[in-house]
Formats: sequence, structure tokens, C-alpha cells
Amino acid sequence: MTNRIEATMGGRADRIASILKTAFNPVRLEITDDSARHAGHRGAAPGGETHYSVTIVSDDFTGRTRLERSRMVNAALAAEFEGGLHALSMVLRAPLEQKS
Repeated sequence: MTNRIEATMGGRADRIASILKTAFNPVRLEITDDSARHAGHRGAAPGGETHYSVTIVSDDFTGRTRLERSRMVNAALAAEFEGGLHALSMVLRAPLEQKS
């Protein structure tokens, strides 16, 4: 399996990537800053970095429900949520569930 990590935006995206790599040792990690699409919405900040999408493929999700996986990621990113991260869209899969 290819270890594919994508997150080259800087700032919060880099912090999120670092936290998720440490917490889940993913074989695939993709992070997208969706903040521009949410400008003017509740929780959006003028400088962005408030709304993200992540795709994580990790062995840590094997045998876990979608709710358990989401709670794991939310717990890992608790400090980011406290520091201004407003919304996180998540695709969380175990390696055998990964779509090419």
C-alpha cells in the first residue's frame, strides 16, 4: 500500500496533518481547506483556516464504527477546535475499505 500524505498549505493545515499523522499513522491523509467556500457563514473567520475536509485511511479505524472513528479524530483535534477550527468534514476508512 502506498503511503500518500497530502497537506502542503501551511498554518492550521500543517498542524492538523502533524496531529493526525501522530495519532493515526495513516497510510493516506488528505487535507483540504474549505474555508473560502464558507466565507460569511457562522464560524468563518476573515483569514480562513476554519473549515476543512480530511480523508484518513488508517489501521486504527479497523473494527470501529463511523461514530467511534469520528470521536477519535475530534478528540485528537480538540485543541484545534478550541483554537478556531469550526468545521471538519471527515472520510475515515480502514485500509481494506479504501477506494482507489
